[in-house]
Amino acid sequence: MKKALKNTFSHIRDIIINPKRYFTKIVADGNMEEAMLKAFMYGLLGGGLVLLLRLIGGATITIGAIFTAIIIVPVLAVALLFLMGGLLMLVSEITGGERDWEIAIKGLASVFFIYPVILVLNALAFNCTSMWIISIAVDAYILFLFYNISVYCMRGKKSNVIIVIGIIALFIATVYVTDYRIGWFMLKNTNATLACLL
Repeated sequence: MKKALKNTFSHIRDIIINPKRYFTKIVADGNMEEAMLKAFMYGLLGGGLVLLLRLIGGATITIGAIFTAIIIVPVLAVALLFLMGGLLMLVSEITGGERDWEIAIKGLASVFFIYPVILVLNALAFNCTSMWIISIAVDAYILFLFYNISVYCMRGKKSNVIIVIGIIALFIATVYVTDYRIGWFMLKNTNATLACLL
């Protein structure tokens, strides 16, 4: 257990400090189950932490909330892994990178430690301003990770990846400057988003 935790913290440190060195080591070895399990477990951790925050905040914990935390959120994490995998494959095709589904899934699963962090940060938003700050910071960091995976893991041509990431960033910016941002914020934290409507 101690060794597993040490390895987890070591890989998180490598991704944050030296993503190039970490992502270039990812190869296809026929073991995708570990990637899916990783996404599920991080989803379970995130759901549990959000539930704990609500409990600390004095919210009433219902059976529905518990079911969402231990079943819905982890399953959504796995679904998100495959959805992002499809997007990554598309980006890789456009940028001349690898066309290996397994490498894409493994690259994305390796950064799923950010999933519970995102859930907790979204849950901590308490007003419109904090929702804006957290949302922009999280979305920017996700784009940064996506760039690193596309370049170092999927071996896409750097200049092409920058263009594609720029287009995605432009699309996200468009969402932020239009009323569509309310729907985007609602997915993250309903109470904080409602404060934006007052």
